[in-house]
Amino acid sequence: MTSEHGVLVSASILNADFSRLDRVVHKMERAGVDRLHLDVMDGHFVDNITFGPDLVAAFRRLTEMPLDVHLMISEPARYMDRFIEADPQTITFHVETEESAETEESAERKSDAIAAIHAAGQGAGLAVSPDTPVAAVAPWLAELDIIMIMSVYPGWGGQGFIPEVAPKIAEARALLAAAGRGGLVHVDGGVNSKTAELVGSHGIDVCIVGSALFQRGQDASDEVDLVKELAARGREAFAAGGR
Repeated sequence: MTSEHGVLVSASILNADFSRLDRVVHKMERAGVDRLHLDVMDGHFVDNITFGPDLVAAFRRLTEMPLDVHLMISEPARYMDRFIEADPQTITFHVETEESAETEESAERKSDAIAAIHAAGQGAGLAVSPDTPVAAVAPWLAELDIIMIMSVYPGWGGQGFIPEVAPKIAEARALLAAAGRGGLVHVDGGVNSKTAELVGSHGIDVCIVGSALFQRGQDASDEVDLVKELAARGREAFAAGGR
């Protein structure tokens, strides 16, 4: 069973020109994306370093589009209040993180972080890397608004889609349906018009599209339209199969 809305596109700005954030935002608005996906990396959980809550807040001032914050950082609970204050619509962090055990166990810290996100009226998600089974999110399933399936290894933009990961989308969809919370499945990494139908065929809700939207000489709106069209075609087949 899939969600009732059409497939959404969330634009990852990892490969955008950060010297002109206003142009980036306006380009994505004109291209017809539904959301902005903001990757936060700390150089510890992943090798790359990007930005922190201040830049998330800057994007909030530039647009009314929903902001999806994706935390690829080692101790998300430690910094959660600052990201909440930046006022995104959703915050997702990785199930693989090992929180500091100084005061509480790792699982409890994750639950506390999710509760803080919800208390602010925002949506909470957990991301699973390619080598992590979807079942790893099970202890928090009743609390999740998002399961994010990583279809590349987190840390760098421009990687190729890992096709073996695609069935995890359907697994996540089944878990959310069983939980009855109405959550959405996002897929992140290497998603474009060439891979959209594949992720759609496993019941995807939100396609996170990055480098394909920032190709010199190409119209981003064409890519957005193609991704939505092809992912929707795949979802029709998924729904017809009764998965």
